[in-house]
Amino acid sequence: MSPTAHIHTLDSNANSSEDGTPVALSNVFKALGDNLRTQIIRLLKDDSLSVSELCEVFRIRQSALSHHLKILVAADLVVRRKEGTAVFYRRQLPNGDLRTLLEQIFLSIDAEQLSADLEAGLVRVQRQREQNSIEFFRDNSARFHQQRELIASWQDYSDATLHMIGRCGDLSDALVVEIGPGDGSLLPALAAMAGRVIAVDNSPLMLEAARATASHLNNVDFLLGTSADIRSYLQQASNATQSGHLPNTCSLAVANMVLHHTPDPRNVLTETASCLRNDGWLVVSELCAHDQVWAREHCGDLWLGFEPGQLTQWAGDAGLVNRAELFIAQRNGFQIQVRLFQRRI
Repeated sequence: MSPTAHIHTLDSNANSSEDGTPVALSNVFKALGDNLRTQIIRLLKDDSLSVSELCEVFRIRQSALSHHLKILVAADLVVRRKEGTAVFYRRQLPNGDLRTLLEQIFLSIDAEQLSADLEAGLVRVQRQREQNSIEFFRDNSARFHQQRELIASWQDYSDATLHMIGRCGDLSDALVVEIGPGDGSLLPALAAMAGRVIAVDNSPLMLEAARATASHLNNVDFLLGTSADIRSYLQQASNATQSGHLPNTCSLAVANMVLHHTPDPRNVLTETASCLRNDGWLVVSELCAHDQVWAREHCGDLWLGFEPGQLTQWAGDAGLVNRAELFIAQRNGFQIQVRLFQRRI
């Protein structure tokens, strides 16, 4: 089994350099005195990006970019984390004596509109991430169970997911959406408790596997696409007489161990929340942040888990309130978080 994982926590030692020494205010202003560096901070507002991804966005050589990243790290404006052979950068969380100042600086930077070239660069990065994920599941769909069990017991987090769903009230007439159903293992349980279930996956092979698992269920529909396609699908289905007049919003959405496979997990939460009715529910099971980099190659993970606070912030930005949470430790060092969110009325 894999080596013991370390569960990362949010860095509370902001305003100190990597060696622990306090950051001089002059270093902060020096780092901010270059347009490229402020653009890097802007790009890292909602995402972590690797060095190669940043080079792709800015269309510059790594040697030139590394100089600017070193200055930003020294000023504690961004932090880095090595994952295998790649180094990822994210924005530092303002804290310590400079917290108020840095919060205002970040607000000012975020108010700047990204250029069309940078927007296009981010799109290229997201498309490449999505393609990597699709190719992994295309090549490994037959070993899905084996790959999944390498990280966590499906029974553990599926039982916890169903427990959270049980807190959502009567769903017998409700529309439920599962994002990334995998091989469809959860679909029978969802179909038994819901009026209608829509399974959404961007991998044709995984969607066919889910369809095979749920072929005997007459209240499950299948959608090849992403969370971005759910709203238009629901609208079209609700307008079609033969659909049985599906509602154009859902009562419950489920993302069961899928966010770490998605190129833009924050956006998945935002798009999914927009498909919920007022007071609708979202159940998310996910890995907590870890450092077992082998999961990228062997399990198709784009992200090495997420901090609980990060999911809470993303959900809050999407108009969701955290209602309940469970944390499940695994024998191999992973930790799973199962979260229940509700859309604000």
